[in-house]
Amino acid sequence: MVVHFLVIAYMGLGGFLAWRWPRLIWPHLGFAVWGLVQLTGAVECPLTALENWGRTRAGEHALAPGGFIDTYIEGVVYPASYVWLVRAVVIGTVLISWAGFAVLRHRARTRVQVGRSHTSTA
Repeated sequence: MVVHFLVIAYMGLGGFLAWRWPRLIWPHLGFAVWGLVQLTGAVECPLTALENWGRTRAGEHALAPGGFIDTYIEGVVYPASYVWLVRAVVIGTVLISWAGFAVLRHRARTRVQVGRSHTSTA
């Protein structure tokens, strides 16, 4: 369950971590794409499958059909009627983090180019 929460948090906020550690943008991109695939319901999350396996081995019921989010988050953290709003906010947050990342990378490249031009003319 803790790993599930961490993965979901990284899906939504990992782009901001890439502002400090740029190499994290690539795994975040993969997690974000996976999150979008999960929204389609076309495939089961492997973490949900693993959690269901562990729960049934422990004699407990599997998670609700919607998986981890439907069991632990939707209707608990936010009302189920706001699911589309929450999804839109998360997608917007990811896009803002990516835009900020792009701006920071552009500024960093510009500083490097300016620094090179000053040293090459001196």
